[in-house]
Amino acid sequence: DRILADLPISYLEWFQRNGGFPKGKLGMQLATVYEIKLNGLEDLLKTIRNFE
Repeated sequence: DRILADLPISYLEWFQRNGGFPKGKLGMQLATVYEIKLNGLEDLLKTIRNFE
């Protein structure tokens, strides 16, 4: 299984450069993951994964 947080930053940057993320819940989740990775906060994602 894959989760959105596993997507490479280059994939998320492509969306950002080409008109933005899709509308709706998925787009909001992708944008959130992009911002987390862009700002070097990936440790937050590791912490969240430990709760699963």
